[in-house]
Amino acid sequence: MRRIHLLLLSPICLGSPLLAQSLISESLTTARSDGGSYISWKEHIIDDRVLSGVPFSGSDGLEMADLDRDGIDDIVSVHESDSAYDSTTPGETPPAMGHVRIAFGSNDPDSWTNITLAEGVEASAAEDAAIADVNGDGFLDIMIAAELSHLIYFQNPGQDIRNRVWERLILPMTRGRGSYIRVFLADLDGDGKPEAIAPNKGAQRPAVADYRRSTAASIYKFTGDPLDGSSWQEIELGRFSNPRNSEPIDIDQDGDLDIIVGSNGENRIILFENVDPDKLGFEEHAIGVYGPGTNGFNMEFVDINKDGRLDIIGGSGRTLSWLEQPESIDHAWISRSIGSFAPDSVTGFEIADINDDGLVDIIAGSYSRGPRMGDGEVDENDSLGRIGWFENPGEIESEWTRHDISRRKRGMFDRFIARDLDNDGDIDFVGTRGNSDPYDGVFWLEQVRSNEPRRNFQPARAEESAEIALPF
Repeated sequence: MRRIHLLLLSPICLGSPLLAQSLISESLTTARSDGGSYISWKEHIIDDRVLSGVPFSGSDGLEMADLDRDGIDDIVSVHESDSAYDSTTPGETPPAMGHVRIAFGSNDPDSWTNITLAEGVEASAAEDAAIADVNGDGFLDIMIAAELSHLIYFQNPGQDIRNRVWERLILPMTRGRGSYIRVFLADLDGDGKPEAIAPNKGAQRPAVADYRRSTAASIYKFTGDPLDGSSWQEIELGRFSNPRNSEPIDIDQDGDLDIIVGSNGENRIILFENVDPDKLGFEEHAIGVYGPGTNGFNMEFVDINKDGRLDIIGGSGRTLSWLEQPESIDHAWISRSIGSFAPDSVTGFEIADINDDGLVDIIAGSYSRGPRMGDGEVDENDSLGRIGWFENPGEIESEWTRHDISRRKRGMFDRFIARDLDNDGDIDFVGTRGNSDPYDGVFWLEQVRSNEPRRNFQPARAEESAEIALPF
């Protein structure tokens, strides 16, 4: 007698929604603090086009400091106002756009006074900000990197800074010369005055020909009045294929600042050791990496393994790794995995002890690759806009635990800064969001602790870019 076997199809095979992945933001959190409380997150808007009435978008860089000396940190943010990632060049119609904004803080983390410091051609495709007292008057000044295509210095007037026009200067040797995406202000020679450090990546949208040529990562030093263009001098560190970072850090901890350059075209990072601070003399070292490396676009520096040497945290596509500094600076750096955002690509990240266990954790955001002006035809397998954090396991060889917070069709989270904004004893984060006009701008994530698990994420807006679950 022939036996008949029945194949029962599961709801997954049938495509039933019964077992569909739940949305990250609506799922109950499993993350917990060292004290046992559950950790979830609540979004608050600091600045966007709805609050301000200013049509900015494409939010990127972010820095915090007390600009008005009232004892409360303020926020400098930059917005390339670029839905197609190709702002028109100066002189064309329409003119190149961009905005530099300041959010002045108060004792209430939900109350900010937002102003526009610069807009239009002088802030064309503004990408990054740096803050320091450049002219030595006791008030913090600002330097901006504009992707089209210069460095611009803004001098704090000291009085009535929310209403007065800040005097400014486009550094003449950078005007119309290429494309600037990162800038830092730091005292490299110990004379009490900061230098500007910035790479020229060559073109806003590099083609093959741009990757074949080398452009400079440079130091910009001034003597005299920083508002006088003739006061500034450019000192080239070296030339690279599409350099996107040149970050000052005392990596060898000898008391002076070194510089680490990230070359996107060569997919590597390079150390410039400060060997003669008085003369700004630097010695170049290749950073050889055993395992997955980084192009150095975003880096954080911290002694993860507590051996007394600073390690480097860097991203490469969809993954984060940390590079263990060797005993000799010229030996290989060992790459160790932190985790992956696949299928999403990691962009900005920040280090902080999120769960109070004494170990450095990492919050990270991804870069959506779909349309910028609408959600478009994308699905869970595309690279979308995600926020999540990686919990440090405390073991060198172990992979970190990833806690996802939210995932939308659109969003680029380029920068995070750790701050306890509400003074409740746990770490919150201030961040920027791009790629998702009209939702671009500046926000803060409040860390919420509770005795019972809550949903991972409480969004600030009722209407938003669509949430998308992770793939099975």
